[in-house]
Amino acid sequence: MAQSQEEINHNSEALQQFKMDWFSLKGKVAIVTGGNTGLGQGYAVALAEAGADILVVNHGTQGRDETRKLIEEKGQRVEFYQADLTEDGIAPKVVAKALELFGHLDILVNNAGMIKRNPILESKDEDWDRVIAINLSAVYRLSLAASKVFAKQKSGKIINIGSMLSFQGGKFIPSYTAAKHGVAGLTKAFASEMAAYNVQVNAIAPGYIKTANTAPIRADESRNNEILGRIAAGHWGEPYELMGIAVYLASNASNYINGAVIPVDGGYLVR
Repeated sequence: MAQSQEEINHNSEALQQFKMDWFSLKGKVAIVTGGNTGLGQGYAVALAEAGADILVVNHGTQGRDETRKLIEEKGQRVEFYQADLTEDGIAPKVVAKALELFGHLDILVNNAGMIKRNPILESKDEDWDRVIAINLSAVYRLSLAASKVFAKQKSGKIINIGSMLSFQGGKFIPSYTAAKHGVAGLTKAFASEMAAYNVQVNAIAPGYIKTANTAPIRADESRNNEILGRIAAGHWGEPYELMGIAVYLASNASNYINGAVIPVDGGYLVR
């Protein structure tokens, strides 16, 4: 069926708008948990480079000065909030702090996490509880607190951080695997309900990236070779290779993507 002139004009205007600013985060405010170091710092700096102001939430202060310098070099404002995300009632306080400091909130990046490595027969209950608390329960609570704000303003972006272990069982990390499967499920559950409020909820599933968390695996020659043999690209990922997808999912360019768990893995899962 041929398009009407009105439809043609609408599509032309939409395309022009896409070219102009759909990837821009100018005027936006983002919360990034675990944003002082590692991939979290990379996400925070990438969003700042695209124009967003940032509230970094961390349990400690390590890396804060470097993060401030990197973001301010992009011409954006950054504030810091020190918090234990497993503490009862902390999620609404984090969101309230963003609103107090910046006046509004547009993006939540649930990046904070931890990992405990042990053969499953040597797993400890305290390790399980701690990993689930920070990697899954905190994601749920922060997403809920932010969603209440986003629902009122009829817009918002939530970006969760999954893993290859959102799809697989892995080795020696049962609590982490359970949490990251849970993150994938939460992403879909929130997306299903929040779409009605023009809120998009998606997850990035990083592959094997060169970070402090993966240093023990890379140091294990047998395990390292096993992983490299499956990565189609033939090499471990660099942290910067995750930054484009973060900006995309935070921007208007991704407005029709909801509930996706997107692997950035060099082709690891295709083999």
